[in-house]
Amino acid sequence: MSPIDHIKTYADELTALRRDLHAHPELGFEEVRTAGIVADLLEQYGCEVHRGVGGTGVVGLLKGRTDNGRRIGLRADMDALPIEEETNLPYRSTYPGKMHACGHDGHTTMLVGAARYLAETRDFDGTAVFVFQPAEEGRGGARAMLKDGLFERFPCDEIYGLHNQPGGGHGRIKLRPGPLMAAADFFDIHIRGRGAHAAHPQGGIDPIVIATGLAQALQSIVSRNADPLKSIVLSITRISAGSAYNVIPETAQLAGTIRTFDRELRALAGTRMRELAAGFAAAYGAEIKVDIHDMFSVLENAPEQAAAATAVATELLGSDNVEADAAPKMGSEDFADMAQAVPAAYVWLGSNPGPGLHNASYNFDDTVIPIGSAFLARMVESRTAA
Repeated sequence: MSPIDHIKTYADELTALRRDLHAHPELGFEEVRTAGIVADLLEQYGCEVHRGVGGTGVVGLLKGRTDNGRRIGLRADMDALPIEEETNLPYRSTYPGKMHACGHDGHTTMLVGAARYLAETRDFDGTAVFVFQPAEEGRGGARAMLKDGLFERFPCDEIYGLHNQPGGGHGRIKLRPGPLMAAADFFDIHIRGRGAHAAHPQGGIDPIVIATGLAQALQSIVSRNADPLKSIVLSITRISAGSAYNVIPETAQLAGTIRTFDRELRALAGTRMRELAAGFAAAYGAEIKVDIHDMFSVLENAPEQAAAATAVATELLGSDNVEADAAPKMGSEDFADMAQAVPAAYVWLGSNPGPGLHNASYNFDDTVIPIGSAFLARMVESRTAA
């Protein structure tokens, strides 16, 4: 029986788990319930379980039929997003303002499914290391686990992960060797002017005028400072100021993100942001503070591990369902930090069309759970035999 067919025998249980997690979403470093469920299931499967790794992370260790010294890591993220769900699903979020809008409930379930399969079959040598990570959504969960000694305490020769892709072709796996997803910085710009009555603007220093002008000027970094042959995105995602119709406020704030694959371009963007802010501050007589936060590294697939993932995906799904040289994406993923620590590969798993990721109407496609679980499990079987 193939791994996919084996896992399909308990797919209903996995779907029920996924929907339970969906109904009870937890934000980064708050995944107490989720982590508890995962840890209890791993213990039922006979794993050695370690709780509280990097905050709310869970690590499970499962020995194969023999110990050849090989240790293969598999990783899933557990956290939800601060989004108010807008579906009418019977298992919609029961927590106001929190939602699994990126499919981490599905990723967690697929790794649980892989752990169960490997525990039931034991058709591998060495050790499987199941890494359930907290706080992927911009809160530094991977770095927290690494700081807590993830790979010192639970060494891995290599590690694999995946992400669902709505509309990516049901059951289709995409990856590439080398850069797969961009680095990301988040930024906050704090502008302090001088408040005034809206009828007498000459008595103030209007931070809204400064904020809107600076927001437009920041786009010149991409259009006029960056090499046009290199990719960079700079997006303003939040502008906030004021609370009344007739008051020029004292302060305004801008926030957003920078995405790029190029280290020098990343540094250039930060430098130019600060230079433009300083120029606007001098021109208007305001105070402007720029805070740039290093959130995600470039996610790079190691060539050997990417080739191994391609081979496993092709074996399970056929070559027509594998794209081994997919175009990179400007989205980011903090699995990148794990991939800098040990050789790694990350793949996208296509699902049926529907609302996209981070959308209030998104819903994970449960029909891909056996496929994702089988892919992860087969990576352990394949790579411990190497």
